[in-house]
Amino acid sequence: MELSIISLILLYYLKRPMGLITVSQDWNRLFTSGMIAAAVILFLNYSQITFLETIAFFASILLGGLIVYLVIKNPELHHRKGMIYAWLPIMVISVISDVIYKLSPTFYDQWENYIEVSEFFAFAWAIVMWFNNSKQRRALEAEKLKALQREEKYKLTESIKEQLEKQVIERTAELTAQKNNLEKALHDLKATQDQLVHAEKMASLGELTAGIAHEIQNPLNFVNNFSEVSNELLAELKEELEKGNTAEALELAVDVSSNLEKISHHGKRAESIVKGMLQHSRTNTGEKVETDLNQLADEYLRLSYHGLRAKDKSFTADFKLQADPNLPKIPVIHQDIGRVLLNLINNGFYAAAEKKHQLKEANDPLADSFIPKVTVETKALKNSVEISIEDNGPGIPAEIQSKIFQPFFTTKPTGKGTGLGLSMSYEIITKGHGGKLSVSSKPGLFTKFIITIPQV
Repeated sequence: MELSIISLILLYYLKRPMGLITVSQDWNRLFTSGMIAAAVILFLNYSQITFLETIAFFASILLGGLIVYLVIKNPELHHRKGMIYAWLPIMVISVISDVIYKLSPTFYDQWENYIEVSEFFAFAWAIVMWFNNSKQRRALEAEKLKALQREEKYKLTESIKEQLEKQVIERTAELTAQKNNLEKALHDLKATQDQLVHAEKMASLGELTAGIAHEIQNPLNFVNNFSEVSNELLAELKEELEKGNTAEALELAVDVSSNLEKISHHGKRAESIVKGMLQHSRTNTGEKVETDLNQLADEYLRLSYHGLRAKDKSFTADFKLQADPNLPKIPVIHQDIGRVLLNLINNGFYAAAEKKHQLKEANDPLADSFIPKVTVETKALKNSVEISIEDNGPGIPAEIQSKIFQPFFTTKPTGKGTGLGLSMSYEIITKGHGGKLSVSSKPGLFTKFIITIPQV
């Protein structure tokens, strides 16, 4: 009778899922049939008919043995081995005690105490195995979870083809949008020219606009070239996807991604130029922002040179930026410092070119070998930063060096300057940023303007 109850319990737990692990419907139906058989055997044990009880006895042994055999031998049920090993000693002792009782009740009475002790140890064994089975169940659940994760990863891999096709459409749209944005940026840039005409601070508008156009043409050419290459790669990518060559398609996708990064880089370069000019065209808000003065100096040095070249094709000069790599970013009014740099660099190019012109008029033998040059240098000091603009022009006589920052004072011929550039620059540096603007010059050799701005 005990064996029938144990069999019924085992079959009940075999049907139940073990965490994430479940058995097939076929096994469930078989276990249900076994539970019905165990219930019938249990009923026959209580029939008090010797013949039926004998049949129930052997049937319960057969059913219990079959359960043990199926669980141990069948891989699909191996996750329940621990439960079988936990109950097996009790099942064996139950069978032995029932056999002894039926064959020799007297002998059973003599050994009953030993049988009870063995049943106790078998029960203790079942408890120990129960805990062990719980640990096994947790391990199996973890393994099942890993299997589910692997399955999800497989499904994700299967969806790559569809995602790549979607990305082709998205990337194409991005390329088109970037190209349209650049065209709009050029349109906006031209629109700012009308606003710059009214600003006295941007007196050199013609040179500046030409410099910008030259500067923005380079990144625009890169964008157009990489866009054409990317379109060809996207066509090849689509063909590979249609052929099912996922590996080849992934390599092409990497190439497209690389091209997009280059397009983005050059697009941002063009955008930074446009933004810089838009900032100059807007009303000054007086807000200071952390600024990379190396980048600012490089940008305006190039804009100044290309602007002068666009105005006068015969103009030629050398220019150089000696940037301090350790120069910290400092808070400045970006638009104002840009105006100061542009004004001083333009003056430097003008002075150096004027010296060459004077040498030619004087038929000086050095005229042909003389090359106008402007050098911009940045330097990090202890509590400030320094920017110097030096040219190899005719220099400034000592007697007028103290006057050059006065409003309307100019050394240029009539019509060549307003006399407001240096005074405006002086006001921006000293009053707007609490710094210093000084000049050092040796007639016939050089002129150097030195800007000093405190870091705080």
